[in-house]
Amino acid sequence: MAASPKVLTVENNTQNEEWTIVLPRKGRHRRNSQKIKPGKGQHQERQPWVPTDLEFDPERQSKLMHKIQICMKRIENSPFFSTFLDQMQNPEVLNHFHRVLGSELKLQMVIYGIGSIESHEAPRLQLSLAVMMKRKFSWIGDIEVFDPVLSATESRVLEALGCSVLSVNEQGRRQTLKPTLFFMPHCEAELYNNLLQANWEVESLNRVALFGNSFEAYEQHVSFKYYDQEVSFMDSSVVESVTHILAARRFTDELRIKTVSDDYFAAFHDSSWHFFKPACENELQLN
Repeated sequence: MAASPKVLTVENNTQNEEWTIVLPRKGRHRRNSQKIKPGKGQHQERQPWVPTDLEFDPERQSKLMHKIQICMKRIENSPFFSTFLDQMQNPEVLNHFHRVLGSELKLQMVIYGIGSIESHEAPRLQLSLAVMMKRKFSWIGDIEVFDPVLSATESRVLEALGCSVLSVNEQGRRQTLKPTLFFMPHCEAELYNNLLQANWEVESLNRVALFGNSFEAYEQHVSFKYYDQEVSFMDSSVVESVTHILAARRFTDELRIKTVSDDYFAAFHDSSWHFFKPACENELQLN
């Protein structure tokens, strides 16, 4: 897809069995591992969703909004965010965004798997980064959010921040009819695989920009497990849950982000930008 002549500008707005993939450690404070559930949900249909906690609490909403505002200010004034913006404005990365946008003016954002923004700081930092990106870049459009754990109070706060909370659990299977940025830090491998599978054609994949776990690290770990002969856990359903991730490595440009300090390690470690550039259907062969 030819690059658009538009300029991307920065504005001044300020209990099933599991097989656990432990990615290479990047620091002493690593908290999370990446989990693959064996095949569960791969072919589930989209299902209507409402928060399990329907009670709305104005006091909880006020407290949560205050926490989010603190996180946003913290992100905005951090060396991490400065470094992150510099990378996004690097000509190499901007060219990728130009290509994904094509002739469109806006890149819509879909946030999957954000987790509980009320209970944990890492999801609040991740959400803050996504909202700050929209405020800084005029070419980022509307934000849609989904996680089955979201409460009614959390949904209200997200809406107050200008986001739309999906009423359907898409299982990560959003088909890209227009250019879309999927913001998915620290999601399970299955969710990335579902997203790729739903868009496994040349035109659709070229409309995707993905911020999430490093696909390179997944590939390295699976290769390590194979050569270390620890493949007994990798039954057919587990292999299926990473098939598209591994196949996509052939035509993916991946750019790792820098967490800069331990303050942002828990929220963003092992995260990368991924841009997919299959040139023909033959590149989409899974074997």
